[in-house]
Amino acid sequence: MESADPADHAPGMLLKACVNGARDVSEHPRLSADARAVAADAAAAVAEGAGAIHVHPKGGAGRDSLAAGDVARWLSAMRDACPGVPIGATTGAWAAPEVRSRLAAIAEWTHLPDFASVNWHEDGADEVAALLLSRGVEVEAGVWNAEGAELWARSPHRTECLRVLIELPDIPSDDVRDVADDLIGRVTTAERTVPVLLHGEQRSTWAAFDLAAERRLDTRIGLEDCLSLPDGRIAPDNAALVRAAIERIAAR
Repeated sequence: MESADPADHAPGMLLKACVNGARDVSEHPRLSADARAVAADAAAAVAEGAGAIHVHPKGGAGRDSLAAGDVARWLSAMRDACPGVPIGATTGAWAAPEVRSRLAAIAEWTHLPDFASVNWHEDGADEVAALLLSRGVEVEAGVWNAEGAELWARSPHRTECLRVLIELPDIPSDDVRDVADDLIGRVTTAERTVPVLLHGEQRSTWAAFDLAAERRLDTRIGLEDCLSLPDGRIAPDNAALVRAAIERIAAR
């Protein structure tokens, strides 16, 4: 099971590295269809202070995959490179759009992640969560919008979730606080006992990170969410993003 062990640099916060996401491997030199290469980059992020890893297993063509063989290969690589570090995986519907095929794929997993993200605005979220929980996999509830928050609030698995991921879209940084406050309010009104992890993507990434640091919420950073450092330069790897994140926390 994953535990949100606080990093030494940020008491009370989990800093997770989201190392690849659904991005095309052509978008950055550290994005790869090679599980071992991404695992080495993940290990460097852990060395900089990341307390958990979120990874998107890939098939042979470099696209996200829920197939048992692909999941096993990627989880094995991550655990070999990052022993003792909690590893999470995606269950995004884009990897298997039909609910029955998604459930069938997860049921065949031979290597299980410590936790898996389930996007509550997607069809079949409750069924996917139930299957993961039955297999001993912790569930992170992905909430991207008000609809997802409301669906999660009505879920019979709401209180069983490890945490809720408040995932802000690619919006201007000036809009981050208002959008985040709305979603956090919806989640905490429904369930105050489940931890919140706040993060953004693209333009909202660093503003969301700063807001999470301000409020001592769990958060994440990595090439899945953005390719650039706070000063706009392209990050050379996930470790550089984690290092920049820790520096921003320390500077508060």
